[in-house]
Amino acid sequence: MTADDWNKVLRINLNGVFHCTKAVTPQMIKQKYGKIVNIASIAGAVVGFPNLVHYSASKAAIAGFTKSLALEVAQYGINVNAIAPGPIDVGDMVENTEVYQQVVKAIPVRRMGRPIDIANLVVFLVSDESNFINGQCIVSDGGYILP
Repeated sequence: MTADDWNKVLRINLNGVFHCTKAVTPQMIKQKYGKIVNIASIAGAVVGFPNLVHYSASKAAIAGFTKSLALEVAQYGINVNAIAPGPIDVGDMVENTEVYQQVVKAIPVRRMGRPIDIANLVVFLVSDESNFINGQCIVSDGGYILP
């Protein structure tokens, strides 16, 4: 990969999380309440994948950012967590291809994740039902990393 490729991925994935967090935390601190949910990935945060070094590094950094930020802002009633999705079908893979079928075979629940699977976890993490969950990187992958 080129340095430009590396910088672009880190700028989007990691710097984006930093700037979004910097924008919302002053108000959350002021109101003494808030929920931040970052999107990491199993790539980097849990396992490595070849040819995704820049992506994996950025997502691992998001998991670390989440844990450290959770420690810094917990005193203000702010919970900070991350989600590490596994394979998610966002419509860019054709279901009847060999690659798609190989991925599905590797997932114990025998299907790709859907955006709604991640959205439902976000909804839970921003609800008051999750007030005692802080600094976690929660894997949502249908069991993909288990075997």
